[in-house]
Amino acid sequence: MSHAHSPHPRTRPGPGRDAQPDDVQLRRLGYEPVLSRKMTPRGNFAISFSVISVLSGCMTLYGFGLTTGGPAVMIWGWVVVGLMVMLVGGALGEVTSAYPTSGALYFMADQLGGRRWGWYTGWLNLLGLLGAIAGIDYGAALFTGAFLNLQWGIDPTPGLVMVIFLCILLLHAVLNLFGVRLVSVLNSVSVWWHLIGVGVIVTVLALVPSHHQSAGFVFGHFTNDTGWSSPWYVAAIGLLLAQYTFSGYDASAHLSEETPGAAVAAARGIVRAIRWSWLAGLVLLIGLTFAIQDYAGTQATATGVPPAQIFIDALGVAGAKALLLIVIGAQLFCGNAEVAATSRMVFAFSRDGALPGSRLWRQVHEATGTPRPAVWLCVAAAAVLALPSLYSPTAYGAVTAINVIGITPAYAIPIYLRLRAGKHFTPGPWHLGSWSTVVGWAAVVWVAAVTVLFCLPQSSPITVHSFNYAPVALVAVLALAAIWWAVSGRRSYQTPRSSTASAGMEALEGDIV
Repeated sequence: MSHAHSPHPRTRPGPGRDAQPDDVQLRRLGYEPVLSRKMTPRGNFAISFSVISVLSGCMTLYGFGLTTGGPAVMIWGWVVVGLMVMLVGGALGEVTSAYPTSGALYFMADQLGGRRWGWYTGWLNLLGLLGAIAGIDYGAALFTGAFLNLQWGIDPTPGLVMVIFLCILLLHAVLNLFGVRLVSVLNSVSVWWHLIGVGVIVTVLALVPSHHQSAGFVFGHFTNDTGWSSPWYVAAIGLLLAQYTFSGYDASAHLSEETPGAAVAAARGIVRAIRWSWLAGLVLLIGLTFAIQDYAGTQATATGVPPAQIFIDALGVAGAKALLLIVIGAQLFCGNAEVAATSRMVFAFSRDGALPGSRLWRQVHEATGTPRPAVWLCVAAAAVLALPSLYSPTAYGAVTAINVIGITPAYAIPIYLRLRAGKHFTPGPWHLGSWSTVVGWAAVVWVAAVTVLFCLPQSSPITVHSFNYAPVALVAVLALAAIWWAVSGRRSYQTPRSSTASAGMEALEGDIV
């Protein structure tokens, strides 16, 4: 089957665009360039680094880590998970180099496996990205609520946190309307904010408190407050702190149509973002854990944010407020980068006719080269996903589950299909060479294992409040995708057959995920 792809009118390229090698390659993949290619390679790295955001992920789930294995699992789990995610990132970078488009994961899967592979990958990726916006910005709202409580004694009720959350979403929407150059600048600032912020936090926590935990405690203390008896099981689910933090690095791929030299820059952006986050996160976790003054008190903190309690106990209220501002700033940078990445995914998926109302969501503002309707759709969907948090304390965990259970499997699908394609896959200029197969299979096996971990119950006994909603989220996403495929997708969703897609792949069009 071959698609003479043009489900909608293409925007005419600007003057001089035909000479750009990136645009030539994009046309070879079947798309007319319409986005503004103004993001530097450094900015491309910065967006993935900002989305991973160790000051968001590590801080938000630090309390989870204190319960599920404690310091030993947090520190060594971070080392192990970081290594495995480097393999996933390398394997994904290789496929990204061959298919540098805004659609990223789903376009890779579509080209290597057929339309249904692309369809399901796209829906998993999209729901994961929308869940990421909701999770990141709601987490920023929680930390902001903790700051307001320390500063003015304001009670961070669910209603107040929701108002803060909606204000943060609005801020990120507005910032993303002005074009990719502003997004690139903000992400470059974000890199330094994160690196200097981690340095400041760790240095202050090392120098100011008179008491620190021992090295034996930081690297060897095991805590099990989950209700489960098996230490191996607890250690396994404790890996989720690191795995949750190491997500979103596909942002570099989603911004590839706005990055010069994307076939190399986007792949490098993924790998470098993971590497620097791995190092920064390890330093942050070690610094935080050495500074714990009262373990039980940190877990039961009235602020609702265990790292805030560590700051208070170690530095006093004034010092805690200063460090909280660093963390909140990082979370705001993180959420803004995630909105940018997700809006490009919405734009690309709509360009291929996959979403209801695609004709609207694929529109690009002529002056800024930004998919403005897609930006508004992203923040609106994230707001809806987080609304149940007004009524249920477990809802935020469900939003986090939607994020990780969507994005994590979506990383492995293009890698698996690239391995299955074998010699039919034509590598881009950035590739793993003879290591490609070994690294690829290690990545696929790891993602399969952690996807199972995401679905396991995390505390015992299992109640409405402790239930793990991740498997429900996974089934719901796949069911939604299957229903929409039957209703409309099989007719409306079309991607171009690129000149790099093997004719042999056409036989796989009927594959069902």
